Amino acid sequence: MSGRVLPTDQIQITQNAHQINVILRNSEPLTAPNSEPQFHGKPLSQQGHFGEIMKELDRMVGLESIKELVFEIYALLRVASYRADAGLTANSQVYHMVFKGNPGTGKTTVARIIAKLLQTMGVLSKGHLIEVERADMVGEYIGHTALKTREMVKKALGGVLFIDEAYSLARGGEKDFGKEAIDTLVKAMEDHKNHFILILAGYSEEMDQFLQTNPGLPSRFPIHLEFPDYTVEQLMQITEMMIKEREYVLNAQAESKIRQQIISEKQQSDSEASFSNARFVRNLIEKAMRNHAVRLLNSHVQQPSKQDLMTLRAEDVKLERKQSKETHKYL
Repeated sequence: MSGRVLPTDQIQITQNAHQINVILRNSEPLTAPNSEPQFHGKPLSQQGHFGEIMKELDRMVGLESIKELVFEIYALLRVASYRADAGLTANSQVYHMVFKGNPGTGKTTVARIIAKLLQTMGVLSKGHLIEVERADMVGEYIGHTALKTREMVKKALGGVLFIDEAYSLARGGEKDFGKEAIDTLVKAMEDHKNHFILILAGYSEEMDQFLQTNPGLPSRFPIHLEFPDYTVEQLMQITEMMIKEREYVLNAQAESKIRQQIISEKQQSDSEASFSNARFVRNLIEKAMRNHAVRLLNSHVQQPSKQDLMTLRAEDVKLERKQSKETHKYL
C-alpha cells in the first residue's frame, strides 16, 4: 500500500502495510487508549455514523475477515466521495454478496449491519433488510413464482434482500418452480441495478453448487464471504455475553458443563450434521433458564434470593437432541 494520508472530518488515517495509524489534527495525546473499542486503530466514538454501526459488528465474536471487508467498503465509498468532490470519476461498484457457512455464524446479523452501512454511505436509500426463504418466493403454479419473487424484490428496494438457504431454489431440478425464481432474481438484478443489494446465504458446498445452476449468477456476486465455525473459546465468549445480557450468572460447575457439551457437540458434528454454533449455545442457555425456573418453583421457597434467581447450576444445563441439518436456521 502506498502510505498516503486519507483525510477525515476529525482525524487523519495513515494506511501503510495494512495497518491503520491515527494522527489527531490537534496533536493532543490520547487518554485511556484502550478504554473503548477501536476499529483499525481509531476509537469508534470518533467515526460518526460509521462508528455507531461498527460498534454492533465489533461486539460480535471473531469474524475478523468480515470486519476487514466492511472497512474496505466504507473506505471505498468514502474515497469515492472525495474523488467526486475533486471532479474525478467515481465509479459505482456492485455489492451483491454470497455468504457461506454453517448456521449460527452471524450471517443474518452481518447482513443487517451491511444494510445500515450502505444506507449511511448513500448506496441504499432505506437500508432495511428483507429476509426470505424458498417458500416466500416459489409458487404453486406457472407464473405464480415470478409474481411472488418480484413482490419480494419490490419490498427490498432501497435495502437488502437476504435469501436464507438460497440453494433450495435449485433443488427441484429443471421442472421445479424454483428455477423460475432464480431467473426472476437475475432479471431483477439487471432491472433494478443499484436499487437493492441481494445477499444469498447457505452452507458452503451447497452454495458453490447452486451458483452453477444459472450462467448469470456467478458474475453478479463479486463478494463472497466465508463464515467459519466458532472455536470452543469463542463459543464460551458468546455464552458469557448471552448470560450477561439476560442478567444471569453461571457457577463454575455449570460453566464447565457447557464447555464440555460444546466440545462434544462439535466433535459429533464433524461426522454428522453441521454444527449450529451460536444457535446451539443460545438454545442450550434458554433451555437452562427454563430448567432453572422449574427448579426454583419445585424448591417451594416462597421468595428466592436475588443470587438464586440469577445463578444457573450444572443441573440446569441439559443437552437437547441434535437437530438435523435440514432444520437448522440461521441467526
